[in-house]
Amino acid sequence: MQGQDTACETAYEAAHDTTYVTAHDTRYEAVRSRDGRFDGAFFFAVRTTGIYCRPSCPAVTPKRHNVRFFTTAAAAQGSGFRACRRCRPDAVPGSADWNARADVVGRAMRLIGDGVVDREGVAGLAVRLGYSARQVQRQLTAEVGAGPVALARAQRAHTARTLLQTTGLPVTEIAFASGFASVRQFNDTIRAVYATTPTELRTAARSSRRTGTPAAGIPLRLAHRGPYRAGPVFDLLEREAVAGVEEVRGPAGGRTYRRTLRLPHGTGIVAVDERPGGTGRAGALHSGGWLDARLHLTDPRDLTTAVQRLRRLFDLDADPYAVDERLGADPRLAPLVAARPGLRAPGAADPEEYAVRALVGPAASERLVRAHGKALDAPSGTLTHLFPEPAALTEAVGPLAVALADGRVRLDPGADRDDAEAALLAVPGLDARTVATIRARALGDPDVAPPGADAPDTWRPWRTYALHHLRAAEETP
Repeated sequence: MQGQDTACETAYEAAHDTTYVTAHDTRYEAVRSRDGRFDGAFFFAVRTTGIYCRPSCPAVTPKRHNVRFFTTAAAAQGSGFRACRRCRPDAVPGSADWNARADVVGRAMRLIGDGVVDREGVAGLAVRLGYSARQVQRQLTAEVGAGPVALARAQRAHTARTLLQTTGLPVTEIAFASGFASVRQFNDTIRAVYATTPTELRTAARSSRRTGTPAAGIPLRLAHRGPYRAGPVFDLLEREAVAGVEEVRGPAGGRTYRRTLRLPHGTGIVAVDERPGGTGRAGALHSGGWLDARLHLTDPRDLTTAVQRLRRLFDLDADPYAVDERLGADPRLAPLVAARPGLRAPGAADPEEYAVRALVGPAASERLVRAHGKALDAPSGTLTHLFPEPAALTEAVGPLAVALADGRVRLDPGADRDDAEAALLAVPGLDARTVATIRARALGDPDVAPPGADAPDTWRPWRTYALHHLRAAEETP
């Protein structure tokens, strides 16, 4: 498969399709200038080497006629290309499209990122989306060049590499923790994606000080695209922190956010540092950096899900260039955007938890934790409990908890945002403003304006970010 064009690509090139050529010429210019703004937006592969990279890869720029472009890493892998060892293209922030898009492809990509295919299979993914498995396969292949199985396989490979290079877990345990059905499948995939063996991947990382053990937690770098304004995010998390479930330690500029997580296979305690790390590789333009994190998981199979929840909470897959360009063109917002480039719109680590907290408020949330939260087997500092599940709150909270518990209100990563909003508005006790807040935070909608907010259509599709800029300006002394 390596070095061969897809039938679609060949047909386009043969017909000299203007749109196709223009788009790919633009992408090649991004590769030639090593422009990190496009990392995660697309990938390029080199026919002569059989390797695929991120746009900001520092390697020598290949000739245009040897380059192919892909929407996802899975599509590049499916065409027989291996991941570059220099730029590690599988570690880039996810495409911002999957955050913003509300269609079935966007919803599918969010669910796959959350590990649904590994846990429930393609059939489970299709049920959640309300489509047949064949329809989901067809739409994903047409849009991103790979079906759900290939996308999940690429994600499993990345999870395996992370565990191999950052923990001392046995290789066999890593294979199953990453979602592979067998050790043979694990070995074959690692060789195909990285052109090396699992043991060689681990050996190459042994000198790293970041290597940890399950007891010490898994150290990670949560990559983000472009500038990241961490202060306002940590300010918000500190104000909202629910005792027993969350805490923020340290002085402003050097804080650490910690919380407990209920995960599909167990529980987790996560910590994220405020101070962004890195400025990108030499030669890369605006390639962004990362937030340092550490995850303590009772079951390593939850790594992918835990990482995705942190990425949504900290809005790490956003495209600050697109947001700032649109909002910076507005006279009212221009000075605010200039003062805070890369301002993010935080999401939620647990959407159902956030919905309950938005309804009852901080003080009542702490009472719910004390009365109904599940105690950790071993407390970690001030973190002692998991936030109670909706099923445990049906009497204490009422209709919202009942609707969440019985599935009438769905807030998972693949939920249809309009359907979820309609279901929330039908719940007694929820007003339109609270529902708008839940839509923005729990569902990660970048374009929410609460009732009565002065948010003109010229701010679309980034009204959520615009309102964060206005609030940040009001809070600044």
